Amino acid sequence: MKLEQYEHPNPPDADERRKVRPVICYPVDSLVQPDLPSYRAARTGWEKLSETIVPPREASCFDVPAGCFFRIASIEGPQVGDLNLWALHDLHERFYSGKTRALHGTHLSTGDRLWSSLPYLRPMATITEDTLDWYGFDEWGGSVHDVIGTRCDPYTHRLLAGDDYHHCCHSNLTRALADRLDKPRESVEAAVHDVLNVFMCTGFTRDTGQYFMKASPVRPGDFLEFFAEIDLLGALSACPGGDCSSEHSSDAASCHPLLVEVYKPAEPPRGWTSPPRSGYDRSHGP
Repeated sequence: MKLEQYEHPNPPDADERRKVRPVICYPVDSLVQPDLPSYRAARTGWEKLSETIVPPREASCFDVPAGCFFRIASIEGPQVGDLNLWALHDLHERFYSGKTRALHGTHLSTGDRLWSSLPYLRPMATITEDTLDWYGFDEWGGSVHDVIGTRCDPYTHRLLAGDDYHHCCHSNLTRALADRLDKPRESVEAAVHDVLNVFMCTGFTRDTGQYFMKASPVRPGDFLEFFAEIDLLGALSACPGGDCSSEHSSDAASCHPLLVEVYKPAEPPRGWTSPPRSGYDRSHGP
């Protein structure tokens, strides 16, 4: 973090340097925007394929075929969740939170897409509805559904607290993926990756630039809905921090289950096709 007292004096042109206008690193004007009215129209007459209850301080996996929807919902009390996504038949293609953040910003909402890792780089899912979009950004710069936090994990917990805690989201996701694939935990742990923090309210402090969390505004009945652009394997952890109002990685917080529902539309959205992987030839120059 930045020092409270700087070690070096301002140069004579310090104010001019600070006043340089920012430039968006990745303008998205050239991206094909999702046709949200067509996506939403496809919900008419849809059929529920499955529902998964994610227990408190645990994680569960779920499958979503391309062209289907899935919803993550609060059902009992305020609770945040950590979401991982993989291409169903290739765990090397996984959700890339950093590139998603670079393209869409620190916090996601309706119309934003979850992009896959290099060298694939294609939309994995599109957010089609967000019942917490009313929250916007608060006076501290906080908002919901961030792609800035990594996930709580036992390694950082041991580093900061000096003991072991096995129900961090990283461990929850590792156990769920290992059970889903029927493989040893140590063989799948590397596939667990940075997350979309569903319902979590976060931001950066103005003075030190530190990542903060505060009580999530989510309540029973709220949901975040996605359209699967490719065949997906998902895993969701019900964070041990509950609504993350005070702490995470402990058994002290009040925690609640989350619900994942998967729906198949009667017909795919008008004009929709599953996106191909990146067309870059991977030559990386002469």
